[in-house]
Amino acid sequence: QVQLQESGPGLVNTSQTLSLTCSVSGDSITSNYFYWAWIRQSPGKGLEWLGAIGYSGRTYYSPSLKNRISISRETAKNRFTLQLTSVTPEETAVYYCARVNDAKVSGPSGGMDSWGQGTQVTVSS
Repeated sequence: QVQLQESGPGLVNTSQTLSLTCSVSGDSITSNYFYWAWIRQSPGKGLEWLGAIGYSGRTYYSPSLKNRISISRETAKNRFTLQLTSVTPEETAVYYCARVNDAKVSGPSGGMDSWGQGTQVTVSS
């Protein structure tokens, strides 16, 4: 059974870089037909898809963030990372990582069949 766990600092200063890691167990992040996503949830914006990295290493980013976001992976440690630069207090949110099934993207879950528990990140003003 695949499990995902977010980790990283819970407090980031305004204008600095938010860095998080998603550790995956029970599956390989290079497994075919899956990709690995970052999502955040805040009271002001609800759920927001940030981006993902595919099993081949190809990345996909929200157009609104593509100038500030970077998703990468460390395959030897079976984990992937999020870096978001120049953050603002409005980006305070619970950040989640999730596994996405390519074949079920059009379904009710958006193909996201497994989520981490989320980690609170506060951007201090």
